[in-house]
Amino acid sequence: MPLPPPSARVPLHTRTVNYHGYLRDDGLWEIEAELCDTKDYDLHLPGHPLLPAHTPIHNMVIRVAVDDRMVVREIATNMISTPFAECQQAQDPMQKMIGCTMGPGWRKAIENNLGGIVSCTHLRELLFNMATAAYQTIPIYLRQFRPEKPRVSGVRVMPPMHLGKCLAWDFNGPVVKRYAPEFYGYIDPDQLVSSS
Repeated sequence: MPLPPPSARVPLHTRTVNYHGYLRDDGLWEIEAELCDTKDYDLHLPGHPLLPAHTPIHNMVIRVAVDDRMVVREIATNMISTPFAECQQAQDPMQKMIGCTMGPGWRKAIENNLGGIVSCTHLRELLFNMATAAYQTIPIYLRQFRPEKPRVSGVRVMPPMHLGKCLAWDFNGPVVKRYAPEFYGYIDPDQLVSSS
């Protein structure tokens, strides 16, 4: 169902964000993200020549290579358009994310390694959602094209990362009951210990 018709308005700003997932020949996975900000009017930034309408103010690209466990193995950035030359210095600190896992604690790792004035707000924003793009890319592909081996009896099986993280994937909800019945009603034993 579409949104209700908007009030009369004038376009001012467009932010485009794209994520793409790839499987490399060497078995690693790549997630690429690009962010582009444009204005619908000519923009005058102090100390800069006039920026014509629809010229990117921010245009930034990140490529992250991860393994099957979504551990970052490589990271590359390109800040194609930035409002200030100093912004380019935000790229080198991105290497601090190598070894971090795109899973629980991902946002905290970004904040710890790149927060505040260490790096760039927009690069951090792209990184935040790279974990979601990686999840959409890797586990779904693996389930379809590399089915799991039979589970060994007695081994504690952890639910997939997305379960219990949104309304639809509630452990006690109908979606989990239909699509992941082995985790329906799941209670994380670690949560029980930490809450007692």
